[in-house]
Amino acid sequence: MVVEQGGVTTPLGFLAGGLHAGIKKKRKDVGLLQSIVPAAAAGVFTLNKVRAACVTQNEQQLLLSGRLQAIVVNSGNANACTGRQGDLDAQEMRAHTAKALGLQEELVAVASTGVIGVQMPMDALRAGITACAEVLAMEGSGDFAQAILTTDTCTKETAVQVVVDGQTVTIGGVAKGSGMIHPNMATMLAFVTTDAAVEPGALKRLLARTTDQTYNRITVDGDTSTNDMVLVMANGLAGNDLLEETHPDWQLFADAFRYVSEKLAKDIARDGEGATKLVEVIVKGAATEAKAGIIAKSIVGSSLVKTAVFGADANWGRILAAAGYSGEDFNPALVDIRLGDIQVAQGGMGLPFDEEAAKEVLAGDPVTITVHLNEGAESATAYGCDLTYDYVRINASYRT
Repeated sequence: MVVEQGGVTTPLGFLAGGLHAGIKKKRKDVGLLQSIVPAAAAGVFTLNKVRAACVTQNEQQLLLSGRLQAIVVNSGNANACTGRQGDLDAQEMRAHTAKALGLQEELVAVASTGVIGVQMPMDALRAGITACAEVLAMEGSGDFAQAILTTDTCTKETAVQVVVDGQTVTIGGVAKGSGMIHPNMATMLAFVTTDAAVEPGALKRLLARTTDQTYNRITVDGDTSTNDMVLVMANGLAGNDLLEETHPDWQLFADAFRYVSEKLAKDIARDGEGATKLVEVIVKGAATEAKAGIIAKSIVGSSLVKTAVFGADANWGRILAAAGYSGEDFNPALVDIRLGDIQVAQGGMGLPFDEEAAKEVLAGDPVTITVHLNEGAESATAYGCDLTYDYVRINASYRT
């Protein structure tokens, strides 16, 4: 069951808050998320070789303990490419948050997003963390969601509930992301909470699989950020028996977990900088799911495909060409292509079709492109958006 207006504090035992500390000119820029008890935790992080201090520190921290109780996030400053001082500032963010919440430092994770190469304004950040710790509440999910935004035009939150061992288990999530979005990961932060009791190893494996199928299948502009991460906390307060892969209700929980991540991933893609619509590319009939995923990402990431969608131009040749340079082997002479319900190509060749009807499909939201390879039974979906004039306008003046 999807929880109306749900978010990261919908699961039992989670508090959150967000406020304006002065890192950005006006909007909220510091957020805290806390579990009232230590939680099993897992994370996935950017594959960019240039990584912010918070990414490296969180990854090392989770490898050592596999537990978290709080996450501190700032927006407006990525604290990336800031040298030794950036490392010290990320450590201080963790220490200051731990002190403000009365927690052990190793139970606090740090996330930052914003401009690269600028030193963190620590006086403002320290004051913001202290103030935010005093206003944490079950009702604070929305404030937290606002505090993590950069060029996003909207917050991205969701929550679902399922019954496990006769107990209601809730999974909540929040994300930010609008530009520098590209597999693998994106300029995105996502935080998932659950009151389920989950075995730490199973939680880690579930997050890795889910990320491959959701966050790693979105693209806006082909840029991968220095700060991307997804963190999950499972505090066990729902009272269910410990979940792992052999539990009878594991698949039910895993499906709900994927729903949250897929919803957040699609919201990020839909909110791409300057975008007017969500684009879903479904690749069917592949020999393997991995091949289908790679081809789908190649198509949804093509600038020519994205501009054709923006212009509502049924240029199916761009779709087939993008599949062709994906690096995956397939027979182009077997490929069928559909725009919505309209088949525009069969066996790698064009078909007569109603141009006006196809234009109407591409003018809608979302736009679904289906590519059938006709070589197997596996499929995968990737998500993106159209590429518009506003994307250039927004990014031409990002720092100013």
